[in-house]
Amino acid sequence: MDNFKPYHYSEDDIRTRVKDLLGVTLAGKERDEALNLILSIIDLTTLEATDTEDKVASLCQQAGSFSRRKPNVSNVAAVCVYPPFASLVKNELEGTGINTACVATAFPSGQSPLPVKLMEVSYVVLEGADEVDMVISRGKFLEGKHQEVADEITAVKAACGDVRLKVILETGELKAVENIRKACEIALLAGADFLKTSTGKIQPAATPEAFLVMLDTIKEFYAITDKKTGIKAAGGISDAETALHYYLLVKEVLGDEWLNKDLFRIGASRLAENVFNEL
Repeated sequence: MDNFKPYHYSEDDIRTRVKDLLGVTLAGKERDEALNLILSIIDLTTLEATDTEDKVASLCQQAGSFSRRKPNVSNVAAVCVYPPFASLVKNELEGTGINTACVATAFPSGQSPLPVKLMEVSYVVLEGADEVDMVISRGKFLEGKHQEVADEITAVKAACGDVRLKVILETGELKAVENIRKACEIALLAGADFLKTSTGKIQPAATPEAFLVMLDTIKEFYAITDKKTGIKAAGGISDAETALHYYLLVKEVLGDEWLNKDLFRIGASRLAENVFNEL
């Protein structure tokens, strides 16, 4: 089923719409409520070659500390790590209500054979992951092998079972509006539970402009199918003001129904403490 309408927004159109949508200023109680919501939807993340068990365990302790450190403040939504740390995170977060998220499918490049990718997904699911963040094969996409990209997402979704699947488009490598739009359509039709902007490993990472294209496509998909798909911004979001931009875009395009951790996430390593300190 491919009932998406042609997408006629140019890059200039997108920039103008972003500027208009972000012309709202939040202050006082409204700002505090937005920041508390942002804290509750963060995927607290460490994805470095130097990650150790001690570092990951410390991140888990941080993830569950916010509600203890200040009354009426939320903890984050998930802790996101590389596959070897899945079971450690699952154990550390037991009883907190915070999910275990793992990147997979040869993150961040995606350059690995599909059977290997599926083995990695199956591994993190068995180790206790509640969420899988996969990367699409951007090389195949840019070659025009769109059906192969779609088939891969479908296979990964099947390997996830009941585990939530976030599909990373790496919008900074897709670049053109029409590419980002097409990648969104492919991922949604292939069964993505979330669309995610970036790995955070290349520049540009998340941008409001790419995010708006993704929001538009999710909105249209919902109108066609009545299925709500989540959205995640990741890469370079470290301060409250930047996070509020993504919050406002979700609120203005998709509405308040999407302002919860089941449908909106921000992936970050430093953002949580910065937002907490402002609260």
